[in-house]
Amino acid sequence: MKARVLFTVLTILIICGCKSTAQIQTRVTPQLLDDSLFPSHHYYSVESADAVFFLDEDAQRFAERAVLEKSITEKNVKGLVKAIFDRSDKGMRYLTTANTVANTTFNNRTANCLSLSIMTFALAEHAGLEATFYEVKIPEYWTRQSGYSMLNGHINLRVSVPEDPLITSVGSRWADVDFDPQMLRDQFPRVSVSKNTVLSMFYNNKGADALVANSYTKAYSYFKAAAEIDPLHQQSWVNLGVLYRMVDAYEQSERAYKHALSLNEDNLTAWENLSILYYYQDRHQEAATIKEMVETRRRNNPFYHYILGEQALEVGNAEIALVHYQKGLRLDNTRHEILFGVAKAYHELGDVSKAQAFLERASRHSPNDQEKQRYASKVASLASNN
Repeated sequence: MKARVLFTVLTILIICGCKSTAQIQTRVTPQLLDDSLFPSHHYYSVESADAVFFLDEDAQRFAERAVLEKSITEKNVKGLVKAIFDRSDKGMRYLTTANTVANTTFNNRTANCLSLSIMTFALAEHAGLEATFYEVKIPEYWTRQSGYSMLNGHINLRVSVPEDPLITSVGSRWADVDFDPQMLRDQFPRVSVSKNTVLSMFYNNKGADALVANSYTKAYSYFKAAAEIDPLHQQSWVNLGVLYRMVDAYEQSERAYKHALSLNEDNLTAWENLSILYYYQDRHQEAATIKEMVETRRRNNPFYHYILGEQALEVGNAEIALVHYQKGLRLDNTRHEILFGVAKAYHELGDVSKAQAFLERASRHSPNDQEKQRYASKVASLASNN
């Protein structure tokens, strides 16, 4: 039973929506960060802020060439954005797991939306532009990785010319940078976030990578760094709660979840994980009450049904998976992830024709060229084997 329980950790971008924190005071205490559970965590070096945003000379020259037209007082915002995406024959490639610092992202030409935003921030700042991070308030959105349900968030960046009478703009004074322009077209609400919050997101992603790799002490070193640099970033506490539960530190786990809920009582990820913890502690009535509340509030979220389909498919139940995917599609028939899920289920059920049709639909709704190519190759593979 326990092996199939959903538990959610943070990956790739991050966060759930939170209430205004202007009046909230919080501090990190030994009860919330328990170093005694991971006594060798200090052997894992966490990148400093300077290291995360560092650029070598090649990257700095790239930014200067892209932004500066005739002098340091003429700046080309869109020139920088275009240069970033045109750097190689295939442009900047999207990779979900590319949780890399700015300079590595620049040299690898591979990023997820967080590492793209970090790199672009560093390039823009070096060239004398202003840059603002934005967290996009998307509905809860999960993916599956190595048996984990990963809660994804989204972040993007606005680059602009400083408000300075001595500085002129070549073309537009600002540009938004995002791998998924659909996020901007859909006009999801977004809020500006600080550099410290972005660092917390980065550390959380690195901690999630370590957690998936079963490196619990390394995960703790990153989650601790995330919590310390931005104690109001609630997802750090949820992730710590998951980690504590995995090492059977149930009291510490409960404290971490409840602290996240003290920052935002509507954090369904924290509630869900608290319910799972209560099942582990045989507190079944409390667990069931929370679980019912969470499910009721998530019922209209297509990705809730999508993740149930993914879990069913993982244990070999394609028919049940298809039912869940189809519920998700009835709520949103444009999400490529759900369309791909339907294709996988039909393939498992032996209906190659329908699998191919849904793969083609997934490709049409893909947000970037990398996803389109991935689906196209699967369609071609199915056609050649048919």
